[in-house]
Amino acid sequence: MTQAQGEIFDIGYQHYDGPRGGRLRAVWALWVNGFRTTLGLGRGALAKLLPFGMLIATVAPAAGILILAAILGPEEDLIPSHEDYYELIAILLLLFSAIIAPELLIPDRRNGVINLYLVRPLTAMDYVAARWAAFLALSLILVYSGQVFLLIGFLLTASDPVDYLRDNWLDIPKFLAAGALVALFVTTIPLAVSAFTTRRAYAAAVVIAVFVISLPVTAALTAQSCEIDYTTTSDDGRTVSSTFGDCERATGDLAKWFTLLDVGRAPIHMSDIIFGSESEDDIAEVRKELHASIPIAWYALLVLGPGALLLYRYRRMTI
Repeated sequence: MTQAQGEIFDIGYQHYDGPRGGRLRAVWALWVNGFRTTLGLGRGALAKLLPFGMLIATVAPAAGILILAAILGPEEDLIPSHEDYYELIAILLLLFSAIIAPELLIPDRRNGVINLYLVRPLTAMDYVAARWAAFLALSLILVYSGQVFLLIGFLLTASDPVDYLRDNWLDIPKFLAAGALVALFVTTIPLAVSAFTTRRAYAAAVVIAVFVISLPVTAALTAQSCEIDYTTTSDDGRTVSSTFGDCERATGDLAKWFTLLDVGRAPIHMSDIIFGSESEDDIAEVRKELHASIPIAWYALLVLGPGALLLYRYRRMTI
């Protein structure tokens, strides 16, 4: 009769006796991981190309403006200023957020890592807040980097930097406030869309489609047509004058409400309100017919609505 034999291996297992950071430490670690993910750190060179290329792209318009300022002077009216800068880089920010934001949420759900994150002490609210804050931090870096570079350049090219700063110092809190609103917008909507799909390409396509298609749709709904009546004089039988009849929009009084469909310009309009300026385009002219509180409420809805959907999606998630 044979006897069972066995061996005992000492694998050196020890209980963890290091510091226990608790819930806040876990949230901080998740934020750091999310911020590194947005920058492509810890991955290949290709993953780093887009975020760092985007940083260069947001500063490049400032460099072009400063070249003009050095030639013409920063006080020249033709030179774009702080209030124009977000409009110059808005489309870049929207495209960047549509591509990068899904990287923060979708891989965790598709690979099942979210089940490990949502064990105690982390909650779904903690997870969403950490990921959202990580992407917001990068968005703020992108929107402010060009403005700070522009401010420094204007000071250096001014004939009297002290006088320039005294006359234009209010631009600083204005571009800080406007930049925060732009960053909130480009952070929340892409993350909310990413919460409802497991394909990064689908999330990016939806966000880009909404931002890109909304402009021509709004332009078509707010366009106006004019009747033209030609008047011919007897000067050698040639037409020397023409009279334009009444101009009216196809959608009538509803046109001013259709301007809200231009989703991508919602944060830019908030920037215009903060700086006390108006964009010079046909849609902006029609939007002036709305009370200022309506675009503000619309912006709040575009940010708070997707944000609430994002939280709802993860609060309903079960492990």
